[in-house]
Amino acid sequence: MSRILTGLVAAVCLAVAAGLWLTRPQPVSEARFAGLAGDAMKGEAVFTAAGCASCHTAPKAEGDAKLILTGGQRFPSDFGTFLAPNISSDPDTGLGAWTLPQFANAVTRGLSPEGRHYYPAFPYTAYALMEDQDVADLWAYMQTLPASDVASLPHELGFPFNIRRGLGLWKQLYLSGDWVMTGDLSPELARGRYLVEALAHCAECHTPRGALGGLDRAAWMTGAPNPSGTGKIPPLTPDAFTWSATDIAYYLETGFTPDFDSAGGHMVAVIENFAKLPPEDRAAVAAYVKALPVP
Repeated sequence: MSRILTGLVAAVCLAVAAGLWLTRPQPVSEARFAGLAGDAMKGEAVFTAAGCASCHTAPKAEGDAKLILTGGQRFPSDFGTFLAPNISSDPDTGLGAWTLPQFANAVTRGLSPEGRHYYPAFPYTAYALMEDQDVADLWAYMQTLPASDVASLPHELGFPFNIRRGLGLWKQLYLSGDWVMTGDLSPELARGRYLVEALAHCAECHTPRGALGGLDRAAWMTGAPNPSGTGKIPPLTPDAFTWSATDIAYYLETGFTPDFDSAGGHMVAVIENFAKLPPEDRAAVAAYVKALPVP
């Protein structure tokens, strides 16, 4: 009996050790960002393309208030309701006391300065593809934005989704850092891929998810249920989406469809951001969409 008990204890200890190793934080190397200076002017374009203000401003913020990244917006999901945190320049309630490597860890690895896993409602699986210089530029720009002393609100999650440690295993499955569209891409197509797959994280809405909430990369851009629970986010693959590249670029600038309809829902904020980018970026996104394969 003692041998059996000893074996069980040893098996449990091994299982715990394996679980801790698989779910451990895996931060970026601080040396990777050492001495990397950010350009705030360039960072503004990264901020706009990444849609940071769309999620992190206070609910119903308008005008200049959209640059006060107070947080507080609610994002319901099958796992509970996530609340966007304060990411303003305030040193106590926001990110003002962070370093560039800590910011890079949050954006590209989904890790807090304390090494806690962030929930993937924050699209770090897309931002993992960001260029280091863009991360530094974004950080430089965000430090110029107003501070807010409003405390972040906790997520509303039940067991077991409130156990963050398990996200380390989730990251083993879904935080790949690999591009979906591969091959010998033209400069325009490479830029479109960077905007769609990384900065603008378009697949977060336009790609279906598996049971664990990770994107189904085999069904890339084939449409998905609306996160709000009503309707469906449309597919962008050529079997179902027949707009021309000119139509797509015009829509991203104005919000008007070829059928004289206008954008609604979350796309309003997306178009507000894309309208501020250069025409070449909208054309690059259109080129990417037109290059998607038939599923």
